[in-house]
Amino acid sequence: MQHSLWRGLVFCIAVVLSSPDVALAQPAPPTANRAAEDEFAARGQREARNIRYGDWQKLCFKPGGAKMVCRTTISGTFETGQIALRIYLTEREGSGAARLQLFLPVGLYMRPGAKLTVDKGTAYRIPFTWCLTNTCIAGGAAAPALLREMETGKSLIVEVVDTNLLAVTTSLPLQNFAAARKGTPAQVFEQNIDE
Repeated sequence: MQHSLWRGLVFCIAVVLSSPDVALAQPAPPTANRAAEDEFAARGQREARNIRYGDWQKLCFKPGGAKMVCRTTISGTFETGQIALRIYLTEREGSGAARLQLFLPVGLYMRPGAKLTVDKGTAYRIPFTWCLTNTCIAGGAAAPALLREMETGKSLIVEVVDTNLLAVTTSLPLQNFAAARKGTPAQVFEQNIDE
């Protein structure tokens, strides 16, 4: 157990220290350098089991006189109650830009990043940006095309590679993503600053 935790941290540190700047949450590029891709090709596939997903919900934060920031989120937990996956789509009022973050357990092979696919459509790659002792985070700017697909799609397939070089997949429901994202927030946290 301790050995796999260290191995996951080593992979995470190596990627964080050596990763070049990458366009985030964009469609996966066509195969340009097959030799480099083969070096990191998954050696098999398995489905993550027994993950129970909650509903998509929208939470907003209004700090002082600043513009509101909203987060549309969903979490999946294992039977033990441990978080298996958490997704945040963060948007600032009036900006038109969105940031997508995935929080995943440690023990993943970091180099390939996370791959998102809506209903077997276009694959989008999101690189890992950093790891903590209990989670690794993949994130970046969300492609508008991905958000459109998520609003009209039925399921979001998330694929990562574990340290055994097996592709691990899970499927999240999207049926109420658009309603949560466009609708009224479930909760607004306000902070008033008195001077």
